Amino acid sequence: MSARMRMGMVGGGNGAFIGAVHRMAAALDSEIDLVCGAFSRDFSNCLETGRSLGLADDRCYPDHEAMINCERDIASGQHARAMQCVSIVTPNHTHVPMARQAAEAGLHVMSDKPAGVSLAEVEALASTLERTGTQYGLTHTYLGYPMVWQARHIASQPEFGAIRKVHVQYTQGWLAQQAEAGNKQAAWRVDPALAGPAGALGDIGSHAHSLAEFISGSRMNALSAHLRSHFPDRTLDDDGEIHFTLENGATGSLISSQICAGDENDLAIRIYGSNASLEWRQMEPNSLIERRGSGVLIHRAGVDKPLCDEALARCRLPSGHPEGYVEAFANLYRNFARAIRDDVSPASLGVPGMAEALRGMAFLEAAVASSANGGAWIDIKAPSAGADKKGLLA
Repeated sequence: MSARMRMGMVGGGNGAFIGAVHRMAAALDSEIDLVCGAFSRDFSNCLETGRSLGLADDRCYPDHEAMINCERDIASGQHARAMQCVSIVTPNHTHVPMARQAAEAGLHVMSDKPAGVSLAEVEALASTLERTGTQYGLTHTYLGYPMVWQARHIASQPEFGAIRKVHVQYTQGWLAQQAEAGNKQAAWRVDPALAGPAGALGDIGSHAHSLAEFISGSRMNALSAHLRSHFPDRTLDDDGEIHFTLENGATGSLISSQICAGDENDLAIRIYGSNASLEWRQMEPNSLIERRGSGVLIHRAGVDKPLCDEALARCRLPSGHPEGYVEAFANLYRNFARAIRDDVSPASLGVPGMAEALRGMAFLEAAVASSANGGAWIDIKAPSAGADKKGLLA
């Protein structure tokens, strides 16, 4: 095995849920070392976080700019210690500025989703990445699940038939009450200056969008959206329904809501072909239900199961030993590290990247515009991402 990839992290200090998940995922396959971080704007929190992770104080930085500059100096002298990539796990409005600064310094980037707060700024990032030759990954976590890849494989087979209908939903209940006053994680997600133009749609609807495109193997090309907030002083949407069409001729619906009291992380998708259908739920990730006229078949995850090569490559354990959210995250980090090590495109190893970033932002902006116009149908026009024109849909 070649040397591990050395990673720095921006955000994810003590008290931030998602940063710890990213770190667990990056460490799972022993191919990535966390070597530095700017974990919090509160430097005492940053130091506390770094020390708990075994980092020296001089590798804990007050902000991302200091980290990039100091790590660049380390690279010029003791290259074996310097970070090679940065993981960005901060609120949405910082994703693109941080990613561009990292790319300008020659650092590869793994960014939380959505890629940014506007399509225009993500286009600018795409240009920077193309010029600098640095790699970019986007953590659409659910594309790391083995049975999502199995679903994509089955849906692409001739015997499944032409895809006619896609229904995808992601519902939660944690914003059914006004939690933002005392909850830092809720507060920034409903603030357009920090979250961008979409609330629940940007936070979880973006996952539903990526899953629908990935399993169907086709891009959304038009939509009609109805977004709303159930509280008068909550600016961004907490609930929405979207009808859409795909380039392959299928129609579909997408529900994105954080006010469904009692729901946890109910991401579910159903794909209907002319001969069969598929159903997968994130909360039961190791099972994929296939229905045909002859009956129902339940596909199960595991290295000992007759799955497609792409699904097997994302399993670590025999069947009956559940693998879940952290492992799906880890598949993205592992393959991103391998892509950098082997000098290939992360998309070639199944990691979402700039193509997905551009389509995701185009989807969000089209949905917001459609809703503001009474649900009018709007074309989704995402620019290409250079050589990686279609990304995982190539």
